[in-house]
Order: sequence, then C-alpha cells, then structure tokens
Amino acid sequence: MALPLQGLRILAVEQYGAGPYGTLQLASLGAEVIKIEAPGQGDVSRSVGPFFLPGGEDESLFFQGFNHSKRSIALDLRSARGREVLLKLAAGSDGLVHNLRGDVPNRLGLDYESLRQANERLVCVHLTAYGRDGPRADWPGYDYVMQAQAGYFWLTGEPEGPPARFGLSVVDLQAGVTMAMALLAGILEARALGRGRDLDVSLYDVALHNLNYVAMWSLNAGHHQDRVPRSSHFSMTPCQLYKTADGWIYLMCNKEKFWQFLCRAIGRPELQDDPRFATFAARLEHRDELTAVLDEALSAQPTAVWLRRFGNELPAAPVLNVEEALAEDFPRGTGRILQYETRSGHAVRTLRPPVHAAEAPCVGEAPAMGQHTDELLAQLGYSEQAIRRLREENVVQ
Repeated sequence: MALPLQGLRILAVEQYGAGPYGTLQLASLGAEVIKIEAPGQGDVSRSVGPFFLPGGEDESLFFQGFNHSKRSIALDLRSARGREVLLKLAAGSDGLVHNLRGDVPNRLGLDYESLRQANERLVCVHLTAYGRDGPRADWPGYDYVMQAQAGYFWLTGEPEGPPARFGLSVVDLQAGVTMAMALLAGILEARALGRGRDLDVSLYDVALHNLNYVAMWSLNAGHHQDRVPRSSHFSMTPCQLYKTADGWIYLMCNKEKFWQFLCRAIGRPELQDDPRFATFAARLEHRDELTAVLDEALSAQPTAVWLRRFGNELPAAPVLNVEEALAEDFPRGTGRILQYETRSGHAVRTLRPPVHAAEAPCVGEAPAMGQHTDELLAQLGYSEQAIRRLREENVVQ
C-alpha cells in the first residue's frame, strides 16, 4: 500500500530547522520533497556540529535529523537560467515552501503570482520570521528570539531564578508542522478549485498563538502570569515535580479521580476530605502546603516503586535525561527508533516519524548537496550537453 502522501511533489527552499522539520513530516508520509539549495553554499545546517559521521559536511547529524528521505538540487535561483529551471520544476509540483526572511521570497519570485504562469494550481507557503509585509518583514528571526519576545522565557524556570528558554527549539518545530498543515490545506483547496494561492506562517505568529489560555487570561481577565515552582501547572495541582527517595517524579492529577487515587496509593486517604485539598480551587490555594505533604509521603520510596504502584491508573513519569529517555524499553521495543544507511555505508539511528500508518514510514538518508541535480534536470527534458553547460555557468551544481 502507498503512503498517504505518495505522488505529492514539494519544492523546498529551506535551511536550518523550521522549514526542514515541516517537510520532513511530509517526506516521511511519502511526499517527494526536493530541496533547492544554492550552489557552493547549500543548507547551512550541513555544517552544523558538533557531531558528524565520517565523510564530511553532508554527514552532519544535525542535518541528517532534519533532512533524511529528501532529494537535493543545487540551483542558482538568482540567475535567469536558474529561474527557467525553477519554473519547469514548479510546473510538475503541487507546492513550494520556504523559510526565508520575509523580504526575500518576493524578490526571488517564490510567490504564487510569480509562479502561476508555470502552474495555476501551485500552492506557495511562506514561513518567515515576522511575515512578508509590515514593519518587520525584513527582520531576521530565530526560535530563541521568539521565545524571549512572546513570553516563554518569563514563564519558564524557577521563580527565584532568571528567565529561561524552553529546552528544545519548540517554536521552530511547531512552525514547521504548521507550515506543513498550511501546505496540505492549500493543496486540498487547489485540487477542488483548480487554483493555488499564497499562505503565510511566521515564527512570531506561531510563538504568540501558542500562548493560548495564558493569553486569554491576560487579554480578558487582566491576569499577570509569573513562573511557578517545580514546573507546576499554572492553575491545577497536584501537577508538578515531587521528591522521592532517590530523585523526582512528575504527577498530573488533572482530574478529580486521579487525586483520589493518589491519596489512596500513598496511604493517605484522609487527604481527600481535608478541606484544604478537597477541591481544585482549594488545592491551588494551598499548593505549598500540599507540596510539603506529598514530598514527605513520596520520599518514603524510590521513584520506580511509585511508578509500579501507580501503574496505568495515574499520569506519572520519572524525570529522565535524553539518554535515559531513548534507552527506555517502550521506544526501543515498539519500533520508535529506526535505522538507515547512508551512501557512505554508515548506519544512522533516528526516531520514527510521529504519524503512524500501517505502512512503514519513508525513512532514508539525507541527500548530498545537488545529489539529484542531473536526475531532476533529465526528467525536465535537459540533455546531457545542456546540463553540462548549466554546470559550467554555475547555474547548477
């Protein structure tokens, strides 16, 4: 059986994290993703360290993580001949995506109006820092900048400590997924109506929209949210870190039945009737007192003992580092860690894409820069002589 997106062809003028992460999701579901890279430069993440497989820059593990299962053509989009190739590629594609600075795509002719002459149904999704218009269209922007500007730093960390960023590039990752969603929505519309369009996604908008309920509190109730201790939920408790005999455990009693189960599991059933802890509102008001009570009870046993006792009745987790998380039996025993081989013969382990289909996901090596240039040009009707001439003129690589 074919993967859900088999037959979809996407052109990607992408680099680094956000754009490549979005197209990675599409590639894993069977779409043909063609990376368009500048000759002699390519995706900057090809040289991002500190870890590489033997064999050179193309073996950057950072690059492999974001770009496996794609194809690459090295093409100078600023040249007239390069533009000619782009139009031919666009003619046979369903969509084009990029993650360039907001003032760049229109200059390069990567918008729908510039490409519709080649393909009326083409969908162009623009993932920028702050959008393609407005006072910040020409501003550069990255994940951590957005986290700082959208309030994430202020909400992350301990109250007595400095503001802190989220542990991962969460804005980049979600912006990439949002870009992929926008592209698929546009393609559905194009197939129904026979015409494509431009769609815009920005890192800033994704970061801001993620504020969700905290923004609703601020906009409608005038609430000022500060950092809370122990990585707690802002409005529910118990929902935070607690001390055990050998470390920490995270509990989430976000339903009343979980709170009642916890009281029985730790041998303190009377806490259910304690007026300080009898309701969500009461527990929130007396959070510090409840933390002390639960720290004392949970400190009687190691984390592993509590996890066995809670079983599948209570949302609970140990606090693991990355190595421990990847070494757990669950991801290893359920096919969530996969392996592929690079063209240089190196085995690379990677994570299974998050969308699970009955078919095996499309997971293979990341391409060398321009690895598929000749093949793609030949498919477009260029002769060997014409391809050689394009190379001599540095239009392709």
